[in-house]
Parts: sequence; structure tokens; C-alpha cells
Amino acid sequence: MEPYSDHTSQFKLALCQLTVTNNKADNLVRARKMLEDASHMGAKLAVLPEMWVCPYSQEYFTKCAEELDGENQSHSPAYSMLSNVAFTQGITIVGGSIPELRNGRLYNTCCIFGCDGQLKGKHRKLHLFDYDAGEASFRESDYFAAGDSPTVVDTAGVGRIGVGICHDIRFPELAMLYKRNDPAMTGVDLIIYPSAFNVSTGRMLWELEAKARAVDNQVFVALCSPSRDSEASYTIWGHSMVVGPNGEVKAIAGQKEKLVIAEIDYCENQLQRERFPLHGAVQDKIYQFLSK
Repeated sequence: MEPYSDHTSQFKLALCQLTVTNNKADNLVRARKMLEDASHMGAKLAVLPEMWVCPYSQEYFTKCAEELDGENQSHSPAYSMLSNVAFTQGITIVGGSIPELRNGRLYNTCCIFGCDGQLKGKHRKLHLFDYDAGEASFRESDYFAAGDSPTVVDTAGVGRIGVGICHDIRFPELAMLYKRNDPAMTGVDLIIYPSAFNVSTGRMLWELEAKARAVDNQVFVALCSPSRDSEASYTIWGHSMVVGPNGEVKAIAGQKEKLVIAEIDYCENQLQRERFPLHGAVQDKIYQFLSK
């Protein structure tokens, strides 16, 4: 499998673990500053968390939603800010996720901008988080429609990136698709999941899922979360992190707001694949038989 070649193998990745307030305008200002700080610290790729324009709560989703289709984006302040910062700072931005209003339906959507400020891809969350543990429950499917396609973006400078949002990480099939060498997906260098796990699922699964997706697919994996607000109705885990292709944690935050900088070297992907040639051992015919 030939990796995407339009990049250097080494660069700095920034995860912006923002504190999200109930004031959208304030969140936009905070996000812009953290993205600019990331650029000033040498990052070539910056990532925002899931649902960074508003709290993770039903009452804010429609209020803070933006229409992200069409050429005129003046009605979309988050979209416009991300495009502007990507262009002025010369960095690639995986713009976390925001509520998107499209054809009368809401989607949990991530926009990816190249260092030229142009939209390179848009990922609508595929797997919606429905959670019921008795006293605690949350049904994302009550508010959002699911996306219907995976998202791979070729970038100038930071390689080929696969994107998922939060609960998408629980489904290894998506990461496997991003790794596959076929006409649609020629193998990503990095999978990024803007996320907002709650405390209980975060404690159990956050680091476990990140390491599993990285090791199984021999790629870098990055998760970017908002910081924790213990008084919010949905208490977020935090702990934004980057994991290498061998499962090593390269960088991790705690609960509080923090800009996490990680050194990425895609040569580690290739080294891991040479040491453990999993791709050549895949038994597609057997798996197809079992699936039937």
C-alpha cells in the first residue's frame, strides 16, 4: 500500500481542548485564539472538539445550528472563522463538529479546511450515540440525523486523513475502511475523532478505543474533546489524546482546557507495518463467507 505522498512525514499536531460555554460568540473567540496559538507554536494541523460552538444539550443544538451548504457562508460564523484562520495561519483545520441544519434536519457535522482556507471535506456523524444506563440516558438519534458516507481528505502538508466523530470510534469497520487499499480508500496516515465522551463511557472506553483503532490499523489516532464542566447536564470526559500506531500515547490532556501539541512522524506507521505485516495476512474470502 502506497501512502499519500504530498506531505512531509514529520509535523506538529495540535488538539484544542476548549472550554465550551453557552455563549456561541464567546466560543468562536476562544476557538480562534486557540487555533492561532497552535499555529504560533508550529502546528501544521489543528483539531477542535465535537460540538464546540455550544454545550452538548438539546436546547442549544437548533439555536446554534448553521447551514453549511452553498457558496455564501456569511450566515455561518463558525464556518467562516475556520476558513479564515486556516488561510491566514496557513494550517489545516479539522473543525471539530457543530450542529448543521440541512433540508430541515440537524446533523452533527465536521468541516475540514486546507491551509488555503478552502473546504476539503465534510463529515456527518455516522453512528449516533444512544445511551441508556437506567438513571443516566441520552439519545442523540432523537435530535440528529445520521450521515451516510465516510470521509477521507487529502491535504497539502499533513497527509491523508480519515475523520470520524465520537461514537464513530466504537465501530472498527469504519477505521478498517480508512485503512483499506482499494479504489475508494487508499490508506490514511491518521484518523481523527472529534469527540465528547461522557465521564462514565470515557473512563471505561476512551483510551481503550483509541489504542485499539491505532493498533489494529497501524495508523496514528487523535481524539479531541471539550474540557470538563462538572456542573453541565452532560459531563464530558476530556483527556484529548494522540496515540501512535503501536498503541503508545504520544500526548494527553487532563480535564481542564489545554492546547495539546504532539509530534507526528508517519514513518512510525510504515515501521509498524513492516514489523507486523497484517495487511498481507488479511483473509478477505473467509470474512466474506462469515458475513453471509
